[in-house]
Amino acid sequence: MKKKILITGSVAYDVMLGYDGSFAKAINPETIDSLSLSFFSPHYARHHGGTGANIAWSLKLLGEDPLLVSSVGSDGREYTAVLEKQGIDTGHIEILEDHVTATAIVGTDSDERQIAFFHPGADSHGTWPDLSQDRDDLAYAIVSPRDTTAMVSGMEWCKKFGVPVIFDPGQQIISFGEDALERMVRMGSALIANEYEWDLVQKKLSCDGKSILELVPLVIVTLGDQGFIVIDENGAKKMNACTPLQVVNPTGAGDAFRAGLLKGFAAGWNVMDSCKLGAALGSLAVENEGTLLSSIDSDEVKLRIKQAYGVDIPLV
Repeated sequence: MKKKILITGSVAYDVMLGYDGSFAKAINPETIDSLSLSFFSPHYARHHGGTGANIAWSLKLLGEDPLLVSSVGSDGREYTAVLEKQGIDTGHIEILEDHVTATAIVGTDSDERQIAFFHPGADSHGTWPDLSQDRDDLAYAIVSPRDTTAMVSGMEWCKKFGVPVIFDPGQQIISFGEDALERMVRMGSALIANEYEWDLVQKKLSCDGKSILELVPLVIVTLGDQGFIVIDENGAKKMNACTPLQVVNPTGAGDAFRAGLLKGFAAGWNVMDSCKLGAALGSLAVENEGTLLSSIDSDEVKLRIKQAYGVDIPLV
């Protein structure tokens, strides 16, 4: 019997805005203390998103059985219905009537830089469920950005019951104090972050690519269109990205990468092959406006991996 993959992260509505220009050029560092800017956005879209839902969705498309733990508000039943239609178990998604569902507002400029605001809504009031009936059926887990209390509960639960877990702090890095962040990193089997988040982790924990291994045995840093870096006992190794056919919106690419990584880990693949699958899925994600892919063509994924890395990876 195939084991499940535990995912905790946000279930959110995404409001996507596009700016035809450069955030970097518009922001003057010399006047940062009096910053007051408005970016005109001719591009608008609203989608289903959230780190937890995005990862679970892609895992389901890959043939896995994700167990999603999260919270939504009174407006979240429409979203849980979408997840259920996809075959994703929503039994551990709380519906909190006195709150709204988490909402992310993401602005993207012409160079794929992003500025985001996130309202946690119901996610700030969720509780960790009783997973006693599921713990023996879990192959792997990931704790992705959501309310920090829920993230701590997820890491502690996985540590207590011996479930290997990826710690994915994301934008919540700034919400953890140094001691709390170090404790979370220590509980993980791996740490994953994008380039900016990795820089924050290093500064907050006063570590680098070598000393971080005293806390966690594996670090994966995603670099967008520059690929990814794997840091482990063998040192740091950088790999190029899979090239998409077009770039529509980069939002969700990181979550697609994480789904591929988890798929590989659950199947017993090595780290590099798992990351290559993640990179291929990330390249598919940036070709879409929303974060939930309609389908994943296994042949296309294998072709992209072959073209980018010269290897064949069977998807089973």
